[in-house]
Amino acid sequence: MIITKTPLRISFFGGGTDFQPFFEEHGGCVISTTFDKYVYVTVRHLQRFFNYKNQITYGRIEQTNSVEEIQHPSVREAMKYLDMHDLRVVYEADIPARSGVGSSSSFAVGMLHAFYALKGKYVSKQKLAQDAIYLERTLCKESGGWQDQIACAFGGLNRIDFNKDGFSIKPVLISKERKMLLNKHLMLFFTGFTRNSFDIAKEQVSHMKDKIANLKELKKIAEEGEKILVSKGDIYDFGRLLHYNWELKRGLSNKISNNSIDSLYDKALKNGAVGGKILGAGGGGFLLLFVPPERQAALLKEFKDLIYVPFQFENNGTEVLYYYPEEYDEIKEK
Repeated sequence: MIITKTPLRISFFGGGTDFQPFFEEHGGCVISTTFDKYVYVTVRHLQRFFNYKNQITYGRIEQTNSVEEIQHPSVREAMKYLDMHDLRVVYEADIPARSGVGSSSSFAVGMLHAFYALKGKYVSKQKLAQDAIYLERTLCKESGGWQDQIACAFGGLNRIDFNKDGFSIKPVLISKERKMLLNKHLMLFFTGFTRNSFDIAKEQVSHMKDKIANLKELKKIAEEGEKILVSKGDIYDFGRLLHYNWELKRGLSNKISNNSIDSLYDKALKNGAVGGKILGAGGGGFLLLFVPPERQAALLKEFKDLIYVPFQFENNGTEVLYYYPEEYDEIKEK
């Protein structure tokens, strides 16, 4: 049995510039962090006491007699990719799926990590990120960027750059005190509704040629965000940049925001927030806000109908929590 623990991520700046059609020509840049909410994946070989060969649990339970019958695309394609058979796979998470914090990619990274471990193979975080990108974007043909798989695999507060040769990642090197100061000014609220990020990403890709100028500006904003963090300047500049970033990102697609989100964001600004954004592709999920600590109590009262999620940054990325190797003899057809 293998149990993996993989963090979820918060993307601050540069979302959209990590889409391959854009960054292969213009380059991309993202500033993101992982935080202390996780996806857990348990994988073990299914014993031969049952009348099915695979059991996949992820909000529904699938029991199949072949890999091809599995409905969950990531599980099915990952099992085919790594030649896995006769498995029980269980997905659990601290936060709802489709809420903008990279849960699908966290699952992909954690599942691949578990599959390799079950085979007795060590793989690097670089390999896990690359495999997760290949799984989601090529094998499953899901629209989207590359940042989530990389962030969830490596963990930490990072700058991720993209170009025609792939990606590179480097930590944003700031003091412990400045990192804690940033964390102290951030608040995370669940809007109460989720969405399918792939539909939004697909629509965004279809209009990408018309949004090149916006995306180039978003890339510059990410670079500016790193400069603010590593400087000793006013941390409120980070919040102001978040606001500018959100105003610009909303212009990439009419599906990124809606009247409900706009109303929540406007209420936040009127009650002390300096800036913020909807996480992920948009359309719902989590609202991240930069709020002075002395204004946070008042904002909590205004947002009493939303779920507030306190969080801390994390640095570890994907991990194997439990490793117990098994002898495996493939279940043969009767």
